Amino acid sequence: MISLSVNSLVETHAVASALAQLSRSGDVIVLAGEMGAGKTAFAQGFGQALGITEPITSPTFTLVHTYDSGRIILHHADLYRLDRLGEVADLGLHEMVEESGVMLVEWGDMAAEILGTHLEVFISRMPDQDDQRTIVLTANGQMWTPRWERVVSAVAPWQVGM
Repeated sequence: MISLSVNSLVETHAVASALAQLSRSGDVIVLAGEMGAGKTAFAQGFGQALGITEPITSPTFTLVHTYDSGRIILHHADLYRLDRLGEVADLGLHEMVEESGVMLVEWGDMAAEILGTHLEVFISRMPDQDDQRTIVLTANGQMWTPRWERVVSAVAPWQVGM
């Protein structure tokens, strides 16, 4: 687990960019945190770093957006409106990732048990601080283990206690 502190939207995008540079096809990244924490902002920074030129918006009502203009296809899902794990399974997120691309899943912590190996990015707002956020990165499963040292190095500027 790595704890980070960011002080602006620019820094949130920079952390997302650092992780995007280390991502590869088949990765699932769970974006967790309360409403307004910055999950979509993180996704925007991530997509920009992949070279996606389209505007990245929250897929709350469509559930999944796919962007294919970057170096890797980005699937961006939002599970906020889903009530049951069965509904998540019906989306076929694993099939999308297995075919190609990286999957970012907003509110994915509600379905982490069926998403399999993933990197969790938990974002929380600091009380009374508009732009300040805490971001906690946790690898669940083995997929990120070989890259973990590179993750630590890439996000070092924002690590708490460094």
